[in-house]
Amino acid sequence: MIQGLIYGINNIFLIFYILIISRFLLSWVRRLDWGRQPFKFIWLSTEPYLALFRRFIPPIGIIDISAMVAFIALQIVHNLLLIILAQFV
Repeated sequence: MIQGLIYGINNIFLIFYILIISRFLLSWVRRLDWGRQPFKFIWLSTEPYLALFRRFIPPIGIIDISAMVAFIALQIVHNLLLIILAQFV
């Protein structure tokens, strides 16, 4: 039971990692239309989470490091959650 939960949580985090990395890499494309699919899906699914970090971490020139900090924070939460769940196995 717990192993299935851990497997599901890992998959959800993996999908979100991929979405954040995709958003980060696509942000370098100048003429990208975020209103078109699949870019709209990527933007809508990551924006609420990334906006939390942008409120506290301003861009440095044209470089927005908030996505990197958000990615690291997500990894920390993921690892802590796995440590907690591993105690029940």
